Amino acid sequence: MMSSEVDKYLKALPNEQREALVQLRDTIWSAAKDAELKISYRIPMFHYCGGLVAFAAFKNHLSFMVMSTDVFEAHAKELSNYSTATATIHFTPDKPLPVTLVKKLVKARMRENEANLKAREAKKSKK
Repeated sequence: MMSSEVDKYLKALPNEQREALVQLRDTIWSAAKDAELKISYRIPMFHYCGGLVAFAAFKNHLSFMVMSTDVFEAHAKELSNYSTATATIHFTPDKPLPVTLVKKLVKARMRENEANLKAREAKKSKK
């Protein structure tokens, strides 16, 4: 689902940043076709069984927020060549993240969110 809020966010960026984030958005969507994209906490965030992943532009870098330390740690070896912060990968428009890595992280987050949703529902049904 397209979001006019996200379109406004992207339109306000310099061309290089916008193009890199549009590419990232499209890659995420190709892995998470049923996810919803909207602005949360003033940044574009995909939702699938809860918050899934997010992305943002900053003055000196772009960020892909994986939003899970467990998924991040499980892929630590693949992420070792990137500048990272807590469950976030920093990159620049001239060095975008590999499509295969983004898809792998998104699919791992989807599985995690599905499992968390099932656990919450099971807990609810026991009450």
